Amino acid sequence: MAKSFDVVVIGGGPAGYVAAIRAGQLGLSVACIEKWKNPQGKMALGGTCLNVGCIPSKALLESSENYEKLEHKFADHGITVKGAAIDVAKMQSRKDMVVGKMTGGIEFLFRKNKVTWLKGHGKFTGKADGGYQIEVAGDEGIEVVTAKNVVIATGSKARHLPNVPVDNITVCDNEGALAMPAVPKKLGVIGAGVIGLELGSVWRRLGAEVTILEALPAFLAACDESVAKEAWKQFTKQGLKISLGVKIGEVKQDKKGVTIDYTDAEGKAQKLECDKLIVSIGRVPNTDNLGLDAIGLKTNERGMIDVDGHCRTLLNGVYAVGDVVRGPMLAHKGEEEGVMAAELIAGQKGHVNYDTIPWVIYTNPEIAWVGKTEQQLKAESVAYKTGSFPFAANGRAWGQGEPDGFVKVLADAKTDRILGVHVIHAHASEQIAEAVLAMEFVAASEDVGRTSHAHPSLSEVMKEAMLAVEKRAIHN
Repeated sequence: MAKSFDVVVIGGGPAGYVAAIRAGQLGLSVACIEKWKNPQGKMALGGTCLNVGCIPSKALLESSENYEKLEHKFADHGITVKGAAIDVAKMQSRKDMVVGKMTGGIEFLFRKNKVTWLKGHGKFTGKADGGYQIEVAGDEGIEVVTAKNVVIATGSKARHLPNVPVDNITVCDNEGALAMPAVPKKLGVIGAGVIGLELGSVWRRLGAEVTILEALPAFLAACDESVAKEAWKQFTKQGLKISLGVKIGEVKQDKKGVTIDYTDAEGKAQKLECDKLIVSIGRVPNTDNLGLDAIGLKTNERGMIDVDGHCRTLLNGVYAVGDVVRGPMLAHKGEEEGVMAAELIAGQKGHVNYDTIPWVIYTNPEIAWVGKTEQQLKAESVAYKTGSFPFAANGRAWGQGEPDGFVKVLADAKTDRILGVHVIHAHASEQIAEAVLAMEFVAASEDVGRTSHAHPSLSEVMKEAMLAVEKRAIHN
């Protein structure tokens, strides 16, 4: 007789494992289906994010930033180091250790919350009495389980260029870019998005000559224009070569490396020769081979599953969360949706406020924002006021040797309600949380501006930017 669960989650990435844990906390019988195998052949939870995405990239970013500080910044502190060298193998080993700790931690949380891990590929085979039948194909054979409720959380995969095979040795997507055994002399990157900028930054700091080719005519078009302008200045100053408005032509690979033929923004034919190439042109949802037709579900033209504002599909008891549904492909957005789905299944009032989902680009300086950009408010004819404050006027920032960047606040012209906050700074990812909390509680800029912030701290810049909305910043 097939095993039966209150909830089966298909996918063990951030959206899926969080949904499973929350459902377990709520007393439901839960199983999570995940087939991921690490390079050593061991099955692992965590999906792309923990295994070949968010977590390993941050480990390498930290290693590369430490090396750059050693080479170029410690001298300002009176610290001189001779003979500094990079051991890429050890760097990669440390990254793998971090990944192992995090994925192992999820296994512990599954045991703690009585979540059953079904190891294999999950696929719908039809409807069952009061629920759905799911086939789990693993190394030890095929198992069929039934579920009253199902949460589809199968994540996404890298989008590849047509006719450009990715071997993750010479031509890489995010997986290969995180596993390079040595620093390439010349590295090409197609795509100036989050992944391209982050991974391009890692290898530039370690000594690679990095050229980024971007099809769009604008740099970081999703960011507030003032932040994008500052980011362009900082990144190009650091040595990243970025070409916008390009059209990629033939990509050829041989024993020497890769050659990319492209047309620049002025229509001139150009050629880029590099040792390694990272293709970073977005991601596509993992919705193939799920057996959706067996239960009467279809994907839309983007390969996503259509859901309502609470991640419910057209079928009763079937939810879809994370990268397989509308909205930004962000791990924390998927996590919130996973919690919402679990709580709705348990009869609670789960909810996600999509207006307060933060975005972060983990370059140096980092870029983080929540809410509307100035160009969006203009396009929507919303009357607003703005305030900004530079880290160059903050003592803690100077003490840390990180005075570049600023905080920018956008508030409603009449009510002073915060509409958007944008940060560019070395620690923007940590600072944006205060703005997210303020917006979640519908705060006015004055509310944050009148809140005491510790001195000296970087958080004072957020306070001063809020005060600047009414032109009453103290220290600038």
